[in-house]
Amino acid sequence: MPRKKKMSISVGTGMTAKQMKRKKPYNSEMMVDVQPITANQKIAFKAYEDNKNLFLYGAAGTGKTFITLYMALKQVLNPLTPYNKVVLVRSLVSTREIGFLPGDHEDKSALYQIPYKNMVKYMFELPTDNEFEMLWGNLKAQESVTFWSTSFIRGTTLDNSIVIIDESQNLNFHELDSIITRVGEDTKIMFCGDVAQTDLIKTNEKNGILDFQKIITRMPEFEQVEFGVDDIVRSGLVKSYITSKIELGM
Repeated sequence: MPRKKKMSISVGTGMTAKQMKRKKPYNSEMMVDVQPITANQKIAFKAYEDNKNLFLYGAAGTGKTFITLYMALKQVLNPLTPYNKVVLVRSLVSTREIGFLPGDHEDKSALYQIPYKNMVKYMFELPTDNEFEMLWGNLKAQESVTFWSTSFIRGTTLDNSIVIIDESQNLNFHELDSIITRVGEDTKIMFCGDVAQTDLIKTNEKNGILDFQKIITRMPEFEQVEFGVDDIVRSGLVKSYITSKIELGM
C-alpha cells in the first residue's frame, strides 16, 4: 500500500457559489496525502495527473485498485473539479445475474463493497474510530461514491464522473464495450485487473479483455501500465507466493 502523510489542501478560498455548494461534509481537506511507492505506481500517478484514462493490469497486491480509488476520490471531493462522483463498477457473480440473490441491489452488492470500505479508511484523517467505521456509508450517503454491478449500467450516460472498473478480467468483451460507451462529458475511466486471476471459463470470454486492450492501445486518451512482482506491496508473503507461481510457470 502506498505511503500516506498528512495533506494540507486549501479548499474554499476563491470558490464560486456553485463550488461552495458542491463542497461536501466529507471533502478533500480530510484526506491524507498518499504517495506512490513503486515505479509503476509512480507512472500511474503521473499519467492520471496528465489527464489520461488508465488501464492498470498485472500482479495481485500491487495497489492498483487502492491508488485509482484514492486518485478518484481526491478529485471528486474537491469542489474545484468538474467531477461529482466516483462510480465503482464490477461483476458481482460469475453469471453476472444477481436477481436470484436475496434483497435489493444494495443488499446483493454489500459483500463486494467490503474491500472498498476498508480501503477508504487509509485515505482519510478522522477524529474517532466510529467515524472511520461509518466513512464508506457517509461517502455513499453524500453521493460521492456509488457502486454498480455490470447488470445495472446499460442505458445510462455517465457525466461528471470518475468511473473505476475493478476486476476487469472478469468481464467479457461485450460488457467492457458496453461500459466504455457509457462515458459522457467530463468523465474519466480507469480499468483495474489481472488476467491471471480471471473467473471466466469460456475461452472466447477470457480473450475479451485482451481484445479490448488491443483497442485502447490505439487510443491516445489511455495510458496502460503493467504491474509486476516488484510492485507488490500487500505483504512479503504475497510477493513470495506470486514469485514462486511465476517460476513454476503456473
